[in-house]
Amino acid sequence: MLQALVNVFKIAELRSKILFTLGMLAIFRLGHWIPLPGVNQEKLEETIRLQVETGSAAGKAISFVTIFGGGAFGHSTIFGLGIMPYISAGIIFQLIGSVSPRMKALQQEGPTGRQKIQEWTRLATIALCIIQGIGWLKYIQVQGLVYQQWAANPIWWVMAVAALTAGCLFLMWLGEQIDKFGIGNGVSLIIAAGILARMPNAVMDVYNNFDPSQPGKMGYPAVFFLLAGFVLVVAGSVVMTVAQRRIPIQQAKHTRGRKVFGGQKSYLPLRINHGGVMPVIFASSLMIFPAVIFQALAQQASAGGAALGWWGKATQWLGDQFSHGQFPYVVGEVLLIYFFSYFWITVQFNPEEMAKQLRDNGSFIPGLRPGPRTAEYLETVMERITFVGAAFLAVIAVAPMVVNGAFKVSNEVTQFLGGTGLLIVVSVVLDFIQRVEANLLMRNYAGFLGGSEATASSRLRGAAFNR
Repeated sequence: MLQALVNVFKIAELRSKILFTLGMLAIFRLGHWIPLPGVNQEKLEETIRLQVETGSAAGKAISFVTIFGGGAFGHSTIFGLGIMPYISAGIIFQLIGSVSPRMKALQQEGPTGRQKIQEWTRLATIALCIIQGIGWLKYIQVQGLVYQQWAANPIWWVMAVAALTAGCLFLMWLGEQIDKFGIGNGVSLIIAAGILARMPNAVMDVYNNFDPSQPGKMGYPAVFFLLAGFVLVVAGSVVMTVAQRRIPIQQAKHTRGRKVFGGQKSYLPLRINHGGVMPVIFASSLMIFPAVIFQALAQQASAGGAALGWWGKATQWLGDQFSHGQFPYVVGEVLLIYFFSYFWITVQFNPEEMAKQLRDNGSFIPGLRPGPRTAEYLETVMERITFVGAAFLAVIAVAPMVVNGAFKVSNEVTQFLGGTGLLIVVSVVLDFIQRVEANLLMRNYAGFLGGSEATASSRLRGAAFNR
């Protein structure tokens, strides 16, 4: 591992890409602390902290948006919206492309079509930034977190919405620059950097709560359990992220004169967790709304100091039951994870198209006729492995809530024992390592997973000889 790190900085091009990527991420973290004018930052930070600690619906929504978008709602900065509007716009057009023939044809046009879709995505990002910015500013205004001299000033509203929109667009530009001149996926690296920046706070939280002499504080067994759980969950996430079901593929033989071509054996890799982190993101975002709606109805029923009737008591009970960590909330999130896992493969995985490509390339699955029978087999296999992948996602999503409820560990710590943030970080780090590994092997250096440089060089020569 140490030799691989030394090799990374021996290659001038790879060294420049990594340093450029780190520089862009440093700019992102600097902008993370530029406050939005007109907002009472101290009062806002205290309000958000109390809402997150109490597990309210608003606190859950703020935590979710902050983790997923890399935003800074806790101290309302120009990067407060994060990169989430851009991601949301990309997901919208990706889903539209799966159901719209016109959009699908545009995607198949190559670079020209993709550039057109990218332009539409940017325009949709601006629209989402304006909508989300107005919603967030209205929320903090109602909470009394905007200074009175600015709350009713239309110039401040235009300035604040423009600043939030410009911050999101600047993050989008940073991600594109990383894609072009750096290494790794720029948007994913920005999100991962925002999540990892919260790890020092989690470590300090454990340190402050560690006191073996007091019954209510953490002792050595609790700290050992947290460390072991973190290692186990990360290792399991890595294994399930790269896990594949390999279906054997046989290439048909072709005879030309006295020579026989083809006949090679290979495999078709199907990922166990085909949907990645998207099912957890969709499920978590939708589970925010029941608690918000029921709590709003309960507050409306109790407005004016009137006694709660059956409707107010029912909505209050439902709001409590669907709050973060409660049993109905956990069951609902698990069911939604399974639903979106199968929905995602329905949208993204096309067994008929895959079977057609195998047949056109002269390949087949041994024991199966090319065409509809192959497509039916691929669909059956994908449904089975998706059940396992969805179960893994459900365990990862529920683990932080179980640890928080059973051991009274703060959400700041439990977010690194599972959930959306951990899956995003694991996926981004694996992708980054694979890209660096490919650059090292291309230049006859040993990668992070390889042995000596001679071994890596021999593998490359063997691969070139086989081609």
